[in-house]
Parts: sequence; structure tokens; C-alpha cells
Amino acid sequence: MSEPILKIENLHTHFFTDRGEIPAVDGVDLYINPGEVLGVVGESGCGKSVTSLSVLRLVPSPPGRIIEGRIFLKGQDLVTLKEKEMRKIRGDAVSMIFQEPMTSLNPLFTVGQQIIEIVRLHRGMSKRQARDHAVDMLRNVGIPRPESIIDEYPHQLSGGMRQRVMIAMSISCNPELLIADEPTTALDVTIQAQILDLIRRLNEEQGTAVMMITHDLGVVAEMCHRVAVMYAGKVVEEGSVHDIFKRPLHPYTRGLIQSVPRMDETRERLYSIPGNVPVLSTEMQGCRFAPRCPEAMEICHQSLPQLTQQEEQHSCRCWLHERSQEDAV
Repeated sequence: MSEPILKIENLHTHFFTDRGEIPAVDGVDLYINPGEVLGVVGESGCGKSVTSLSVLRLVPSPPGRIIEGRIFLKGQDLVTLKEKEMRKIRGDAVSMIFQEPMTSLNPLFTVGQQIIEIVRLHRGMSKRQARDHAVDMLRNVGIPRPESIIDEYPHQLSGGMRQRVMIAMSISCNPELLIADEPTTALDVTIQAQILDLIRRLNEEQGTAVMMITHDLGVVAEMCHRVAVMYAGKVVEEGSVHDIFKRPLHPYTRGLIQSVPRMDETRERLYSIPGNVPVLSTEMQGCRFAPRCPEAMEICHQSLPQLTQQEEQHSCRCWLHERSQEDAV
């Protein structure tokens, strides 16, 4: 087995606000192997996007800050790098597709100028070479008339076209790792399918590793090799797509899967997990999911379980499985 291209160890990213210290990412461990697609799933506010922004050191500071942990990209700890060194990595070895391209693309520059700037910075091409390369990138992501679109501004394009431009920018330097943060949010289903197909092609043809951040389990089932389920800043379950969908171990994971509508059955009402995501604080005790869990025990409210391996490449953070392992011993 080759070394992971990305390895996150005990990552803590906190926000310091008027209402106190908020542990948005609270001890996360993740890894992505070369050529692998890792899905990171969970409800809004569980820490998915903050984890991805931490990898690229883009957490707004203030109020956010990485207070502990290490992030290794091919063995190099990104947390220790200076900002000048990180600029060489962003858009080159690691690229990111942001959730809302309209807020990520600069409205004052044409889409071509924005792609050309990245290519010239990281690849040292001439203006003519960079422009030709930008046209090729736009064509590769399925944009019609790329020779004309290259000179248009973001506001002149539809949402689907802007998202394709974002992908063209992100793949223009052949990154080894692509972080896709909710890449199909607010797009119609036809465009969603096209965007996902582009990312799949990039993974299969170029061997690019992908961190796919989403709350859509259908996307996970279609795109990913492994899945990490996050809740309240922590990874609560991790395993292969097959294991997560066929043998979910954590009550939260089971609740997420149960909430998905199925075409092969009729329900009067869709299932929803009771309660709400907790307000994060450094004083939280016990399992973060315990107040909403139908199987919670007394220990769940008192002590936080560890993320332990239950089966080969299948880990879970739950006292139910801690106890079952103890009983087996």
C-alpha cells in the first residue's frame, strides 16, 4: 500500500467568538490514498468545510485558527509552512472547488484572466501559451465556445457554467489532490450529473485523488471509494462505501441512511433524526450524538468514546461497539 497523499492527524480548528471558543473541528483524523475518492459527509455545521479549508490553510483568521494537529501532504506538514510556501501549493499540488463559485471567482476579471494567472504562476507559461491552455481547460470541462467564453466575466455565465470554470481553474495545473466542497449545490440535476462526471473522469484518467465533501449520500454512493461520517466536529465512522451503506455501525450513520428516500418502498413520512445539532463548545462532555441517539446509555452522556477499528478498514466512535468488543473478549 502506498503512502497516503494526504494525512490529517488530531486536527483541531477553533473559532474564537463573542460567545466563546467554538471547536468546529475537534480532533479529526483522516487520510486519502493516491487516486482515491474519499467522501466526507454529515449535516451542515458538522465541520466538513472547515476541515477542507484547514488543509489549504484558508480558515479566516481571526476568528479561526488551527490550534493543534498536523496535516501531511506527501509527508510535508502544511501546518508548519509559511504563507509564501502555501501559495506555491494552492492551485498546484492541491486545488479546491468551492461551494459557491460566484463568491470565489473575482467579478472584476474575465474567467480567462483568472485561469491564465494560475497557469503562469505555477507553470511559467507565456501569455499566449497560458491562454491556449485556458481554452483547452474550458473545452475539457464541456464549456461551449471556449474561445469566446474565455473573455467573459463571471456574472455573464450561468451557475453551471461558473462551476465548470471553477473546475477548469482547479485542474489547470494537474493537481494531485482535488478538494470538492459541495460541488453540485444549487445546480439542477442535469448539470449536477455533468459536474460529477467531470470529477470522475479527472479521477479515473489523471489519477487525481479527491476529497468529496457533501451531504448527499447518493453522490457518495456513486462517486466515492471510502467514506468518513462527521458529526459535531468529529469523525464518528469511517469505512468503505460498501461497509458504510450495507453495515453502518454508528446510530448517526444509520439515521442518515434511513433518512434517504427509497424508490423501492412507500412511506407516508420520511424518517428524520430527532433533535438538533448541538451548539459546539469546549465544555461538551460525552458522545456528541448522545442527546439525539435512540440507543444512548448512561456512559454516552459522561465519556467520549474513541474512534476504534471494528472490522478491517471500518472504524466507529460509539460506546455500543466498545462494549460489544469488551464482551467478546
